Order: sequence, then structure tokens, then C-alpha cells
Amino acid sequence: MMRLNFNPSGDKKLEILCLGAHSDDIEIGCGGTVLQLAAAHPGLQFHWVVFSAMGARGQEARCGASLFTGHAASTVPVLKEFRDGFLPFAGPEVKEVFEELKRTTSPDLIFTTSRRDAHQDHRMLGEMAWNTFRDHLILEYEIPKYDGDLGQPSVFVPLEAEQYRKKVEFLMKAFPSQQAKRWFQPETFLGLMRLRGMECNAPSGYAEAFYCRKLVL
Repeated sequence: MMRLNFNPSGDKKLEILCLGAHSDDIEIGCGGTVLQLAAAHPGLQFHWVVFSAMGARGQEARCGASLFTGHAASTVPVLKEFRDGFLPFAGPEVKEVFEELKRTTSPDLIFTTSRRDAHQDHRMLGEMAWNTFRDHLILEYEIPKYDGDLGQPSVFVPLEAEQYRKKVEFLMKAFPSQQAKRWFQPETFLGLMRLRGMECNAPSGYAEAFYCRKLVL
């Protein structure tokens, strides 16, 4: 198994762009990895962008970003108000957001939703990320859902016990509006991380997994 070591050379701070269609996407898909990176690199710079974060969901998005990035050098989250479920029908406006991101950021790593996701908003976000950032390392995260679209990821991040436990704790704390949904439960998130941990032989037994289309070593 090949491992990547994100240790930037010189004085350059590592920059990570986190993209989510909805307020809890980033935290569900890569929250444990974000926690682990933030703990290992205190000067880490996060760019946190959520496309559908209106009203109370916007407040939840801010809370989630704050909890998960911790003491890292995080920018203020960029929260947009595109209608949930209608992202593909606002193509030109969504593309403008990506073009602005391209002008203002040059991330070392991008986390985004998968282009194979069953949710139309997630698919579009993944496609736009690849369309806009053509010379960057992009990892597509997975989100469990009723549709049952989980696949066979090829990139794994073993999580320490502190990180996977915090991930679930922070999800429950940051997103109270989602807890009425039957799938938004600690067991769901722990179960998926346990499965991915088994697949990569993680020392703690837990991991997050990603899809990578292109990687240059």
C-alpha cells in the first residue's frame, strides 16, 4: 500500500479546499481526515465552501467548520444559498463560484463529493471540481444514503481513535436539524468507518475512504 506524506517544503503552508453541496457533506465525507490533518499541521489553511447553506443550515455549516478545523488557520466558510436538490439546474451560477475559487485559491488537496454519487447535487459538484481544477490532487469522498451507492474506493486514511470518535461527536453536535433522519445516526458513520478500516487494515480499525481519478507521484 503506497502512502502519501503531506509535508510541504519551505515556508509554504499546506492549503486544502473542502467542497460540500450541503451543510454536512464535508463533515460526513472527510471529517475524520480533516481532524487528523488539522491536528498534525497546526498552520494548515482550509478553504471551506458549502453550496446549499440557507438559514439554520448556514449556522450549522459554520459550527461544523469551526469544530472540525479546530485551531488550524481556517478561513471563514464560504456559504452559498443554492436550492437543495436543484444544483444541476443552476449550472452557470455554480460555475461562476468555481471560477472565483480558481482565481483566489491554489490548493494542494481538494476534497469533494463523488462524480458517481446518487445525489444529483453531489454529482455536479464532483464534476465541476474536475472541470475547474485540472492540475490538482482531488479526492472524492463518500456519503452513506438510502440510495445505496457505496462503491469500491482505492484511497484510505486510517483514523486514530480520537479522530473517529470526535467525528461522530461533532456531527451530532453541529447538525441537530438532521438527527430526525433515520440514517443520520452515530452507528451509520461508525459502521462505514469500521468497514473502510477493515479494508485497509487500519490499526484502530477505523478509516475514511476516497475515490481518486488521477494521481501523480
